[in-house]
Amino acid sequence: MLLKNLSIIFFISSIGFTQQDYKPWVKFEREGNAKTLQLSKIQYPGDSQIDVTYYKLDLTITYNPNNLIGAVTVNAKVNTLPIANFFLDLQDNMNVDSILLNEAGTTFNHINNKVTIDLDSTYSQNEAFSVVIYYHGVPGTSGLGSFKFDTHGNGEPIISTLSQPYGASEWWPCKDIPEDKADSADIWITVDQSMIPVSNGVIQEIIVNGDGTHTYKWKEKYSIAQYLISMAITNYFQYDTYYHYSPTDSMIITHYNYPERFDDNRQALLDETATMMEVFSNYYGEYPFLDERYGHAEFNFGGAMEHQTCSSMGFYGQGVIAHELAHQWFGDMITCKDWHHIWLNEGFATYSEGVYYEAIGGQSAYDQFILNEMSFAKQAQGTIYVQDISNIGEIFNGYRSYAKGGIVLHMLRGVVGDSAFFDILRAYAADPELVYNVATTEDFQRVAERVYRQSLDYFFEEWIYGENYPRYNVSWYRTPVSDSTYQIDLDITQEINSNPSFFTMPIQIKVNTELNDTTITLFNNVQSQNFEFDVLGNPRSIVFDPANWILKDVLGNPGTEIFPVPIEYSLDQNFPNPFNSSTIIRIQLPQDEFVTLKIFNILGEELATRVNENMEAGRHEVVLNAASLGGLSSGVYFYRIVAGSFVDTKKMILLK
Repeated sequence: MLLKNLSIIFFISSIGFTQQDYKPWVKFEREGNAKTLQLSKIQYPGDSQIDVTYYKLDLTITYNPNNLIGAVTVNAKVNTLPIANFFLDLQDNMNVDSILLNEAGTTFNHINNKVTIDLDSTYSQNEAFSVVIYYHGVPGTSGLGSFKFDTHGNGEPIISTLSQPYGASEWWPCKDIPEDKADSADIWITVDQSMIPVSNGVIQEIIVNGDGTHTYKWKEKYSIAQYLISMAITNYFQYDTYYHYSPTDSMIITHYNYPERFDDNRQALLDETATMMEVFSNYYGEYPFLDERYGHAEFNFGGAMEHQTCSSMGFYGQGVIAHELAHQWFGDMITCKDWHHIWLNEGFATYSEGVYYEAIGGQSAYDQFILNEMSFAKQAQGTIYVQDISNIGEIFNGYRSYAKGGIVLHMLRGVVGDSAFFDILRAYAADPELVYNVATTEDFQRVAERVYRQSLDYFFEEWIYGENYPRYNVSWYRTPVSDSTYQIDLDITQEINSNPSFFTMPIQIKVNTELNDTTITLFNNVQSQNFEFDVLGNPRSIVFDPANWILKDVLGNPGTEIFPVPIEYSLDQNFPNPFNSSTIIRIQLPQDEFVTLKIFNILGEELATRVNENMEAGRHEVVLNAASLGGLSSGVYFYRIVAGSFVDTKKMILLK
């Protein structure tokens, strides 16, 4: 799912287009805790005593007056010890008229947003039963807008749903928890004939009822989580494209658009969906609902939602189309078991945007995408694992669940390498325990370690269950070993973090020498660690993590190159010299020192103190502006450094 921020625009130069940034946290920041408070009545729902196997929603919906009349069939079996009753989640705004249990009436009560249903006897573990709940009312709109009656264009009605995370029970009785996916579902929708009702799966039948209404019977034969069952209903204009998955076979992609918004630009974006599907199928395995369909249905929302086989779209752009399509693998086929692990949905879909940009725009497009996501990920607070799943803002925190979740996959790619990384994603999407099922972080870790054949416990522990990111201090020295070989003595120190106290990561170091460049990988697993290694040629500088695989800060090094710590004190000749308006003075310190740098005239009179402070070991540049010296005339001047016991003076010439 994506929410939209219209105020931020970034440019991916290699692709050559401007993309709106639809990051989700802006909406929550603007709206405060209003939606969170609406969810305060909900504790994590779902009756663990039952296992739902099938849903059938038979709904009649009217607009003006707004109303829903429903008959929902729930097939289930007992999941635990023998039970005499069970409950389904249904918000109190809906009115239950009657309930059938195995085709016979039964007693029930509807209170505190739960419908507790009495069984006709005590049912044992694995014993199956079926109930039909007859109900009516005006659905609620908590959460992200669970059920909305709205308009578009010139007052055309639009009725739509977005049930994530706890909104399904606003409009139909269900087990409102992603862990318990139904094996299949039917969604029958009866509405006025002027409107087209769109839902999941494929249309099996359209019935004209003879009273000005028609009924669309949608069938989703794959397992589906309750929050992914959806409706979008209006006077759609349907535009079809096709995904050709073999030379002789294709799958339809149905795009349901507001008629007034469909134009050439929209059509071009929709045509690109098939290209995205080809890219993701190559990387993740074939589209998981190939014998049904994919599509989009426009609705009134400031973002988009990955409803299974038909994403609901509040706006269109390359990134959002790719994001929602990627969810069909990660979120729909494999669904996070609970909202603690929402990064398995949103982090994967966010990262998939970068996968697509890389496929069509190359390395530079991917790198730019990662830079943008890292800037958001650095603002994440707390663990990616969601601690408070009663808070919608915590679940859908864009800095954590989306941006940092996506960057975790980027970092995993850096740890295991390209080939193993995409093997991991394909294996995850095909794992027999997870396919069309649910997953936790530990499930993904299990697959990753099986493919990589090494433990990744440190990685998942610090990045999913830890907080923040590493902040490195890096310094290095060089010592000649022979005429052509030098030893590098490299110190890497991390600032103390809260959890973990420091980060364990493999780190690439690019060494630039007078002969060539070489990159080595060091495994940094100590808070303060020293490495020694030899290189061929005199090393001029190093680049820490040159490919930007790690979410990090390198302190005291604003540029990419890190120069060696000097082995001796030195004061360089200013440059340029002579100078006019300004000149640069370079200082090298082999250790931390208190430094003064003063300016004198030819008579030895002190004119100014330019530096008077503690300075760290390393190379420093001091910019000297003539104007700051009080309007000196052309002539010869001197600058002198005092650093500990080191004292040196050099001459400079000012020409006006």
